[in-house]
Amino acid sequence: MKAETNILNHELVPKHILLTSKEKEEVIRRYGIRKLSQFPKILKSDPVIKKLNAKPGDLIKIIRKSDTAKESIYYRVVIEG
Repeated sequence: MKAETNILNHELVPKHILLTSKEKEEVIRRYGIRKLSQFPKILKSDPVIKKLNAKPGDLIKIIRKSDTAKESIYYRVVIEG
């Protein structure tokens, strides 16, 4: 039987971090966000989001490799879908 590949460890998948409530509030405050809908979205059905057990309304920090900045940080809010 073939072992299941963990997509979170794949080299082409950027690092995804499910933020705690405290971390989420800090990001919202830091960027002056008034509504979660102001963040870019990511679907609850996304394979990485499923693996993280994230729920709609959760905030995900995505760290991508960058040739110019070494790494870039993005935030996405989980939505139904």
